[in-house]
Amino acid sequence: MKAIVCPKYGSPDVLQLQEVAKPSPQDDEVLIRIHAASINARDWRFMRAKPFFIRLMPGGLLRPKNKILGADLAGRVEAVGINVKQFKSGDEVFGYLPSATGRGTFAEYVCASEKAITLKPANLTFEQAAAVPEAAMTALQGLRDNGKIQPGQKVLINGASGGVGTFAVQIAKAFGAEVTAVCSTRNLEMVRSIGADHVTDYKKEDFTKNGQQYDLILAVNGYHPISDYLRALKPQGIYVVVGGSMNQLFQAALQRRRAPMIGSKRTYVVSLVQSQNDLIFLKELLESEKIMPVIDGCYPLRKTPEAFWYFEKVHPKGKVVITNDRKRREEMNKAKQFDETVAGYTIPVLNERETSQPDL
Repeated sequence: MKAIVCPKYGSPDVLQLQEVAKPSPQDDEVLIRIHAASINARDWRFMRAKPFFIRLMPGGLLRPKNKILGADLAGRVEAVGINVKQFKSGDEVFGYLPSATGRGTFAEYVCASEKAITLKPANLTFEQAAAVPEAAMTALQGLRDNGKIQPGQKVLINGASGGVGTFAVQIAKAFGAEVTAVCSTRNLEMVRSIGADHVTDYKKEDFTKNGQQYDLILAVNGYHPISDYLRALKPQGIYVVVGGSMNQLFQAALQRRRAPMIGSKRTYVVSLVQSQNDLIFLKELLESEKIMPVIDGCYPLRKTPEAFWYFEKVHPKGKVVITNDRKRREEMNKAKQFDETVAGYTIPVLNERETSQPDL
């Protein structure tokens, strides 16, 4: 089968399309023909080995241990192990593979535990379904499990236009919150279209200094000092960190230890937990059209290096998708259509990027 292989750490130029052995499922696994996958920040970190401690974890000290990147997938079950009970050949599924599995989804096939996947939402294409798992589960666990979100709360999403942020806005609305979304000027209309009650252009206004306070702040790759976020919280507020610099993560961990001594505000760092129940919950939200993925563009598997350059340099709206389904991609590109009928959200056309490196 064809797969994108990362033989060494470095820029997207290190990624290579290679022929590798097609996997065979173990007794408790399913073999999936991958129709689409998507890029997450985790994939970029494992490619670049940034931060450095990635090398000391599953990454590999001198070169990548897991040479096929990718965690999100959507595809069709091709074969099942003898102990698999939930799925059969031909089922359309989507899911998330943690790095600990040692397997990646930027390939034509992958084997996965049946607990890592669930049936694909009937109203989503493979491309849309592949954009969901890691980003949406991160947003869900950050808001619900760490943030203890409640209906009627004032919630702020900092970094609202990326993969996690676009899902966080919609999930917070689904939980009945009043949502303020913080993003750049070019993304204001997009975050309004996915349901944000209020939008703030961080280039024109610093939300930590405008006097507003929130019950819950979820910051995706936040850049403010932690004291700024705490100032924008109500007395019983919760600040949730999703990614960011080592300094940000260290401040958040230190603040959590000090919290009982300095007040009732709380700080948490999201640590994504694989959960089939969460996938099923997200499937229900998707099928009820309470949330939908925002997709910036779609690349064929052979152009995964270009997709990573785009992800790294342009900071896309929502997700960037990798697809093996040439016919489907060509049909969507030819149509050049926008679907604005789903719960009022705008789902961008899946553009196949043709540049060797993003035009900045």
